[in-house]
Amino acid sequence: MADAENDDIEPDATAPGADGRSRLMQEVAQQMDAIEVDFGRDFEIGRVITIVEVKRPDGEVELRVRAGQLPWVSMGMLDFAKKSVEAQMTG
Repeated sequence: MADAENDDIEPDATAPGADGRSRLMQEVAQQMDAIEVDFGRDFEIGRVITIVEVKRPDGEVELRVRAGQLPWVSMGMLDFAKKSVEAQMTG
């Protein structure tokens, strides 16, 4: 793994120089915090999809998509997410 000063990913302010695993865990924790702010403690987490941009030392970039449900359910969730982001962009 490249050291933090050569890594073009901005380090998390709460964990300078964190490795990829720490960075991903921090993102999940922040998402959970935001969910609790919006929904309180009376909720249940349903299906989850993760999308992670992976940058290789040779400059190649890939997306890792993990979904623990049937493909057509994943496609529907991703379509809904895309529309939600588009709606946020248009104000």
